[in-house]
Amino acid sequence: MFDPLRAKARVIITIALGFMGGLALASGLGWTGPSYAMPTVTRVPQISQEAVRPALDLSEAFANAAEAVTPAVVRIEVNGTRVERDFFSRNSRERAFQGGGSGFIISADGYILTNNHVVEEADEIRVYLIDGRYFVADLVGNDPTTDVAVVKIEQDGLPFLSLGSSNTLRVGEWVLAIGNPGFGGRPDSADDLDYTVTAGIVSAKGRPLQLLQNELANDPEFEANAGFAIEDYIQTDAVINQGNSGGPMVNILGEVVGINSAIFSPTGTYVGYGFAIPIDLASRVMEDLIEFGRVRRAWLGVEITEVAPEDQEAYNLPQVAGVLIQNVTEDGPAEAAGLRRGDVIYTVNGTVVRSPNGLQNLIAQQKPREDVTVRIYRDRSPRDMTIRLGEAPLDVAAAPVAEAETPAAEEKLGIGVAEMTPEMAAELGYENADGVIIMQVSPTGPAARRNILAGSKLREIDGQAVNDPDDVRRILEGVEPGQIVTLDLGLPNGTTRLVNVRAAR
Repeated sequence: MFDPLRAKARVIITIALGFMGGLALASGLGWTGPSYAMPTVTRVPQISQEAVRPALDLSEAFANAAEAVTPAVVRIEVNGTRVERDFFSRNSRERAFQGGGSGFIISADGYILTNNHVVEEADEIRVYLIDGRYFVADLVGNDPTTDVAVVKIEQDGLPFLSLGSSNTLRVGEWVLAIGNPGFGGRPDSADDLDYTVTAGIVSAKGRPLQLLQNELANDPEFEANAGFAIEDYIQTDAVINQGNSGGPMVNILGEVVGINSAIFSPTGTYVGYGFAIPIDLASRVMEDLIEFGRVRRAWLGVEITEVAPEDQEAYNLPQVAGVLIQNVTEDGPAEAAGLRRGDVIYTVNGTVVRSPNGLQNLIAQQKPREDVTVRIYRDRSPRDMTIRLGEAPLDVAAAPVAEAETPAAEEKLGIGVAEMTPEMAAELGYENADGVIIMQVSPTGPAARRNILAGSKLREIDGQAVNDPDDVRRILEGVEPGQIVTLDLGLPNGTTRLVNVRAAR
């Protein structure tokens, strides 16, 4: 008679014996290894916090400054065209370019400081905020002689930074260099490296690099301004890499003391020498750019050279400082005040002059027709003089006045379309030769920024079916500048993609 309980017991015993035999066979073959007990992992610091309290306090100060400053740092992307001349044929042609850097917000209503070289020649300037939003910005003004520019976005309630003083900044002080390089080139690129914070000290002040002077001297449009270039940089060992230009250099309190501007490197990458524009100079330039749209540079009217140890002895100077006047401009402010060739300018408003660039910096922080007190040395004796400054005769290029043109329908998105043909379908790998294909994507247009590629099939725009190029033009005719449109794209592998694109302004 069949006993189900006994049958189940036999099955269980058979399975158990098979498992034990298999385990023994596996052990013999080396398929299993010895097991280990989980070790006790300690999470107690090896060094007490009190033993490293100064370092912890400094680390906390860096973190607090970074958290406070970073929300007001922006990424700037520019599109534009520049004229390039072929060396051999002497022919010129316009060429599109993309570029950018960093900047920082200085007021809640959207004023932003950055470098001139970040935004010069730009036809369009885009500003990306930390929260992911972006805005098309207006260029308020720029100054090639100091490499300072101001742009503005139309938005209120923005985080902004307070400005400190570069004049009181001391060599050896800790500073942070902050930037938003976005190396990927597009806001949705996986290669972006946003919001970098590096720390270092002020290595030196008053560094003359001759970068701006050489650049202006080689530009036929601005070569007359080369002598007015001011290069009185703050040097730091805080890392300033490509893309961080225009970002803020801040002190431990989070106050801006400089604008990250340049590096000195034989390789093009950081090697320990970073340079920033002093914020006292930059803020003075900023005031003029906002109020007048150009720089009104205070002018003394002298040609000067650096003071050497021999000059100190000859003029009985307290130290090797000041600048030696070589020539006085006729009918200029210095001549009117009685300065003459051979005088040494030692202080301006009580601040010791350390170099020719230092004097330019001090004078540039004043306004035209302001009075300054200058201490000079003449005949081995000091004397104080009051000088009313003039305005430097800067050559300012007139901005071209162009009539606003309404972009063609496809230009609003930066694409070119065509009707799909059997040849196109076969070449691109589409099964059906119907609909509209995107033939061209402008490298600086809105579609390119959203990673739309030529060869994509345009199926719909804002939910409206696209059957031929006329449909594209008809739908886009009603799209306003800055409006977001939704594109339904098809790919050769049969997948589809929805992409929101902001129309060009």
